[in-house]
Amino acid sequence: MEECGVTTITKSVTDILNGTIHAVKTILPLEITVDKPSLFTQPFTQHSIGVLIGMTGDVRGRIIIDGDSFVFGKIGEAMFGMALEGEMLESFSGELGNMIAGNLSTFISDKGFEMDITPPTVLVGGAKVYGFSKALKLPIQIQNVGDLMVVLMIEGS
Repeated sequence: MEECGVTTITKSVTDILNGTIHAVKTILPLEITVDKPSLFTQPFTQHSIGVLIGMTGDVRGRIIIDGDSFVFGKIGEAMFGMALEGEMLESFSGELGNMIAGNLSTFISDKGFEMDITPPTVLVGGAKVYGFSKALKLPIQIQNVGDLMVVLMIEGS
């Protein structure tokens, strides 16, 4: 029985990683390169703007999309054709996280897992995130824009 549980967790982590990469490539209208994910332990230090979204259902945990405000601004400009700043940039960052997590949720459901997402929480300024034992960092480079870091904190059953 335990072996089955480990296999399910490993499969769900692989599916979430693949789904996250798929979602980012689907949502961002820019050329991106995804580096190899790496495992790390708490805390995670978020720098400029981050979006925190919870995952519920068969796959539980949290996603953080972290980057400089400049990077979120350039993504917004590429998507909407205008510069975003201040509250509009923060609002856009939350919506971008929502689009990526929603796309991931659809991808995961196609793999046989039930997953819902919580509304996005936008983190502005430096913050340390605790409350997880292990997480994966997925570094993403966006050509001519900058870097995003997607952090996947997936809870075991």
